[in-house]
Amino acid sequence: MRSLGWPAPAKLNLFLHVTGRRADGFHELQTAFQLIDLCDSLDFEVCEDGTIERVAGNATVAAEDDLVVRAARLLQRHGGSRRGVRITLAKRIPLQGGLGGGSSDAATTLVALNELWQAGIGVDELAALGLELGADVPVFVRGTSAWAEGVGEKLAPLELPPRWFAVIWPAVAVSTGKVFQAPELTRNSPKITIRGFLQTGGRNDCEPVVTARYPEVRQALDWLGQFGTARMTGTGSCVFAAFVAQDDAARALRNLPGGWDGFVVRGLAVSPLLGRLEAEKTARRADLG
Repeated sequence: MRSLGWPAPAKLNLFLHVTGRRADGFHELQTAFQLIDLCDSLDFEVCEDGTIERVAGNATVAAEDDLVVRAARLLQRHGGSRRGVRITLAKRIPLQGGLGGGSSDAATTLVALNELWQAGIGVDELAALGLELGADVPVFVRGTSAWAEGVGEKLAPLELPPRWFAVIWPAVAVSTGKVFQAPELTRNSPKITIRGFLQTGGRNDCEPVVTARYPEVRQALDWLGQFGTARMTGTGSCVFAAFVAQDDAARALRNLPGGWDGFVVRGLAVSPLLGRLEAEKTARRADLG
C-alpha cells in the first residue's frame, strides 16, 4: 500500500529566550512557534515484512541517522507493529537552518505511520514519543502554532495574526548542539508572558552566538533589516522578517546576493499535516464501507 504526499511544514521561532539550564544539561526555553507553508513531502509504502527503509532523502544524511528512519523504528517498537515501510523524502527545507525540517519530517512520519499501521496511539502519547527524537517534534505532531516552554515540549495553542514572511537562508549550516554549548550564551533571560511577547516581540538569545561565528548570518540580518525587523529563527542560519502583504515579502527578497536562497512563506494557524491525516482517515472509512 502506498500513501503519497504527506506534508512536513517548517516553523519559525518568533522569539527564543533561554531562561535556565537544567541539571541534565538541557536548557529551559520560552519561544513562539509559527508554522509556515514551506514544506518537505513524504511518501510511504507500507510493507508486511517489518523492514524500514529510506528509499530517497537527503544524501548528506545517512539513512540510519535520518530522523524519519529513527521515528519509524521508534513507533514500530513502541506500538509493537509487525509492519514496515519504505520512505521517500523530498526536501525543500534547508538543513540546520533553524526551520525545524528534520523534526517536522520525524513528526510527519510518526503521524502518518500511526494511521497507516493502525497503531492507535493518541496524540498526547505520540507527542511524548516525538520528544525522544527532538524538542521541536511535539509541536509538529500537534500541528498548531504554539507558545512553548520547558525544553520546548510544554505547548499551548497560540493565536497569531495572519502574516507573510520573507525568509533568507545564507547557505551555511549551524549546529544546534554547538550553539547551546557556547560559554557566552545567555542562559538567564527572565520569563515573559504571552501578552508581554505580543507587546514587545522578544528576541533570540542564540543570535549573538551564531552571528559571531557565522558572518553570513549577520550579513543576512543586515540585508533583510532594510525592509523590516529581521530576526534569526531557532539556532539555525535562516533569518526572517514579517509583512502584512505577500508583495512586500517578495520585494525584500529581490536581488539577493549570490549563493543565498530566499522564500516567501505564509504563516499557518494549523498544519497541513492535520488535513492530510483527515483525508487518509476519510479514504480508509470509504474503503471499509
